[in-house]
Parts: sequence; structure tokens; C-alpha cells
Amino acid sequence: MSVAASPRSIEYQHQFVDGRLCTLPVGKAVCVGRNYAEHAKELNNPVPALPLLFLKPSTSFVPLSPSFGLPADAGDCHHELEVALLIGEHLTAATSEQALAAIVGIGLGLDLTLRDRQQALKAAGQPWEIAKAFDGALPLAPFYCPSELPGLSELEFCLHINGELRQLGKSADMLTPVIPLLVYLTTIFTLLPGDVVMTGTPAGVAALKSGDVLTLQLAGRAGFATKVS
Repeated sequence: MSVAASPRSIEYQHQFVDGRLCTLPVGKAVCVGRNYAEHAKELNNPVPALPLLFLKPSTSFVPLSPSFGLPADAGDCHHELEVALLIGEHLTAATSEQALAAIVGIGLGLDLTLRDRQQALKAAGQPWEIAKAFDGALPLAPFYCPSELPGLSELEFCLHINGELRQLGKSADMLTPVIPLLVYLTTIFTLLPGDVVMTGTPAGVAALKSGDVLTLQLAGRAGFATKVS
């Protein structure tokens, strides 16, 4: 099974919404699946007893704007809008206090998923990396400083595509909230400065197509606009 990945024509670097570039290196992304009950339901997936974790490498990171590409000839590629956390400290088996202090940026990202490939991999009992970790699989918007946003349990975020509301999420609806999620995953994966944690997607995922215009919005702030090239 092969996937022709979209070219990474623009090098990714973490940055903040005020235009400041972040000096942290670009690390891995630790992602959580099925962290919203309605999303699990829409894909006929059971809700896991513990957070369902997977990784995306640094090569999956691309800037959200001005546009991003999709893999060629790989079937449906779904958008999964998620709150992204930029980590600024080394975390292993972290306490709640350490986890909170390590969040240096909060933003939005798209966990792009080759849904046809994922379903085939799941049916065969194989890992998901081909469907989740390809080059360009994680378009990321610039990050806000945590002090600029409401509390972690009060975040609302949404995705419009071609002017139509597609996804609407509230962090209060996460099955595993942000801090307990960080504490749990640091018992499995050490987080390093420059890593990103993707916290799960709400319901409303669907296939993207070339020419789609997307607007991502977090906590009522000005939206981030992009286009599928």
C-alpha cells in the first residue's frame, strides 16, 4: 500500500498569532483519538476506556495558511479540527501543575486523515500511520499565549468550509480534559520542548476537496483562513 504525499513546499516553524517566530524546535505531535463522544459515534467507533494515542512526526507539520495540499490518489482525506497545545518543557510522568506550566501556546490544527486507508488498516488490525502520519498531515495555525484565551475547560472552536459551519467543539465536552490528558500521556511518551499535543476532534468530520476554503476560529478570536490547493 503506497501513498503519494503532498509536497512540503513551505518549511514549518512554530509561531505566535502576533507574528513572533518561536525558537522551540519542531518536535513530534502526540494525538488523541475519540476524545469527543459524538465523533466516536459518527464513525461507529466505541469510546475507549483510556485515551487512544498515536503519533505524527515532525515531517507532518505544515503551516495552515495560505494553503495546504492533500495526498494524491489516496482516497478521501478528512478534516479533523482540534485544539493544539505547544509544549515548552520536558515532561515525563508530569503532575497536573507541571503539565499546566508546560503549555506555552494554544492553537488550532487539522489532523488530516486518509479515511479510506484508515478503515482498511483498522479492518486488517494494522497501525494507522499510513493514514495519519504522512507528509503534510498536520496543518497548524499560529499559537496564542495561554493568557490570551479563556481557561482550558472553556475553549470553543469551529471550522467553516466554503462558508458553511462543519465542526463546532467545546473543550468542556472532552472525555479526558486537557490537564488529565497531558498527565496520562506523559506516563507513556516523554514530551519535549517543541512537541505539540492534539486533543481530539468533535463531530462533523468529512472529506476535503481541492479548492475548499476553510476558516478556523478559536475562542471567538479572528479566524485563520486557508485553502486546499
